Amino acid sequence: MQNTAFLFPGQGSQSVGMLADLAEQFPEVRDSFAEASSVLGYDLWTLTQQDPDGQLNVTEYTQPALLTAGVAVWRAWCSQSENRPRLLAGHSLGEYTALVCAGSIDFADAVGLVALRGRLMQQAVPEGRGGMAAILGLDDEQVIGLCEQVSGENDDSGWLVSAANFNAPGQVVVAGQSEAVGQLTEKAREAGARRAQILPVSVPSHCELMRPAAEQLHQAMLGIDWRVPQIPVVHNVDAGTHEDITEMQQALAAQLYRPVRWTDSVLALQSAGIDAYAECGPGKVLAGLIKRIGNGRGAPMSALAQPDVLQELAAA
Repeated sequence: MQNTAFLFPGQGSQSVGMLADLAEQFPEVRDSFAEASSVLGYDLWTLTQQDPDGQLNVTEYTQPALLTAGVAVWRAWCSQSENRPRLLAGHSLGEYTALVCAGSIDFADAVGLVALRGRLMQQAVPEGRGGMAAILGLDDEQVIGLCEQVSGENDDSGWLVSAANFNAPGQVVVAGQSEAVGQLTEKAREAGARRAQILPVSVPSHCELMRPAAEQLHQAMLGIDWRVPQIPVVHNVDAGTHEDITEMQQALAAQLYRPVRWTDSVLALQSAGIDAYAECGPGKVLAGLIKRIGNGRGAPMSALAQPDVLQELAAA
């Protein structure tokens, strides 16, 4: 696994019943959810498997659920193989999962931290005031230019809407105030976007509206123990790795109001010699993005949430 990177997904990869098949074969899955439940004060496994109150897609609950799912898959992997990836990376929330698996943060501390992150994000912008949209078919600079145009037309601050996720070439997510996001989608269609769609989310992540939440989150980070990662983690905000704990905390806090540079992060992995990937969490969202990014096309990509895939890769 010398040239393999494990990737941890963020919000959007959750689904009711996720990891049920893996849990049947690996006790580490249920054990991880039980550990998280003791921190949260509610049954996280029941929430993810049945979602009786419709909370799985609410940010405050989604974030600890996905963190726990990623850690559970990692623990299942570690029970089957002594091989470890050369590098780790996580998309948005997945960066926290990566840091847990790298040994930088204790799992229990991370569960509490991401639950707080979700609450702070929900509280940062009144319902209906913020939004996000996916823009497909325009390059990064075109989308940035349209964001500047819309923001400049409406406000002197210049950030009413901005690029939030550079997910892959021709695939950018924008975030900001609802009206500005709506105007941006119209201009994107006029500019020839293949698709410009408002996303069904209540929290405009990775934009300036999240800066107050980031400041509170950073204060909370100072209250837990941190360690240098045993496996380097590529961070979203700068596509770089950090060994300095202060720098790691600052990168995580800034991630809330600065864009996720996923394309640059994957290119950084490739530049470091990575030529195979494993998605360590539910779903295959990141697998699809990897295929769209440069030399990532054709690179082996394994979905470890599938028991047979995990066992086959562990035995290789």
